[in-house]
Formats: sequence, structure tokens, C-alpha cells
Amino acid sequence: MDIFSIILTLLGVQLVHGLTHHKQLPVVIWHGMGDTCCDNQTMGAIRQIIADELPNTYVHSVRVGSTEGADRTAGFFGNVNTQLDSVCTDLLSIPELRGGVNLMGFSQGGLFARALVQRCSALKVQTLVTWGAPHSGVSQIPSCAQHDTMCNWMRRMASRGVYSWYVRDHVVQAQYFKDPNRLDEYLERNVFLPDINGDSRDQPLEYRERIVALEKMVLVRFSNDSMICPAGSSWFGFVDENGGEIGVEDTRMYREDWLGLRELNESGRLELVQVEGTHMQISERELRSMVSKHFALRAPLLHVQ
Repeated sequence: MDIFSIILTLLGVQLVHGLTHHKQLPVVIWHGMGDTCCDNQTMGAIRQIIADELPNTYVHSVRVGSTEGADRTAGFFGNVNTQLDSVCTDLLSIPELRGGVNLMGFSQGGLFARALVQRCSALKVQTLVTWGAPHSGVSQIPSCAQHDTMCNWMRRMASRGVYSWYVRDHVVQAQYFKDPNRLDEYLERNVFLPDINGDSRDQPLEYRERIVALEKMVLVRFSNDSMICPAGSSWFGFVDENGGEIGVEDTRMYREDWLGLRELNESGRLELVQVEGTHMQISERELRSMVSKHFALRAPLLHVQ
């Protein structure tokens, strides 16, 4: 018991259950496809907004690779499992993060942030917020701007066969692709998503335990999202073989609680949020509100006996 709690106890004041620490946690953010850790127009700006909203808070933006160029390439090409291991090692080497973190991911970075919660056991995550993340995978490879050479090269490679041995190990988007009409092939050949979603049924129990240990999981879906298909994947929903949308609560994963989402929901710790707009259309007001609501240190509630 710390000195603050001892004094309150002597005064006959009880701390109401809720906040369990008295220090603002640092924030880790993970960017999406085609972005980099530190672009001043995107993640650099987001990092600054979070720092402004949470004064004196350490904010770290994930970079995969030794340069920003390598980081952008890693958003299209590489093995996601290897990238997660590398990011986990990097984060654990940062002294400021050793007391725990809040985690925020954007688009595919939200999926990877959630996988980090499950796999990076020494990283203590309090709250996870994801924006437009393909948690249940995508049934169509994400589209690209016409001028984006790297993205279009990714799509050309994926079109050759997302489950072929080379593409499945080297194209990032293929590693969370899930064809509802080829589920057997998905389970047999996808090297990433079946493991973290429990689809393989060989998922380590620790994955679920780490999700359930979260204080809060917040999943943001965009109302007009055409990048993540189906858009319901942002809430762990998906589509059936006929293209009909399946809500998260109607999935076997949720009913049997493979990941702990039902437990989170029933204890009031899962929040599904819909934001108006297209994919990653986030206003500064919406970002600040999310950060303030879920990451800002709150004074503990007091009850005088």
C-alpha cells in the first residue's frame, strides 16, 4: 500500500475500485498500411496531438525497420510474425514503457497492436484502442491509390495467389486475408490470422488471458469504410459465403469466447464505437476525445466512511 492509500485509510476514506495506479501511462501507437511511424502529416501529427492532450506523457510510435523508408515497405512486405517479435523486443527495451502502456492502432496497425497484446507477454497493456482494424481479416485485398507504386505491386503479387507459399510469407495483407468460400485453405495456409484469432483451435491459452486482462478494449468502425472489407471486421464481425454480414455476437468465436471478447463485453470492458466517415477519416476532435476518455489519468473515486 502506498503512502497516499495509508493516509486515506487512517482518515476513514476508501478508494472505490477502478483505477489501480497513480501515474499517467505512456502511449504506444502503430500506423497503418502505406504510412510510417513519423510522417509529420500523419503519425507525427497524431503523436503530437496525444502529447498535447496528455501533457508530460511519453508517446512512442512503432517503427518496423531502421528507417522510415523501411518502415513503409514493412507495411506491405514481410512476415507479420517476425515483425511482431521485433516490435515486442524493441518496446521492451524502452525504459519508459516498463511500467505499462496504453496502446492505439490504426487500420492494420490496430490488428497488429491487438496481436502484440496477445503475444508480447512482458508488455503490460492497460487499454487497447483500434481504429478501423481488420480484426477478423479481409475478404478482399485492400485497394490502393493509382500513384502508389508499392501498394499496387503488393496487389499484383497477392493476385497471383494469397495462399501460395511465397505470397503468404512475404505479403503482409495476404497474412490477414480470409476467403469465406475457402476456409479450409485459409486454416491450412494462412501463417498469421488463424493463430491470433483462435481459428486454428491450437491457440495458446495465454492469448485469451492477456485479452481478458485488459482494463478496456475499444473498437472503432467507420460508417463508410470501403478499405476494410467487410467493414464489420473492425468489430470482429465478418461475412458468410454468400456475402451476408455476420455480427460479432453471432460468431462462433464470440459464443464460445475463444478470445475473451464475451467476457470483456459482459463485464463492461468492450466498447464498440462507430465514427461517421470513410476509412481513417478521423477528426482531431474525435482523436482528442478518445485519448482523453480512455488514456487520461483519472483521480480515484473517494468514499468517506
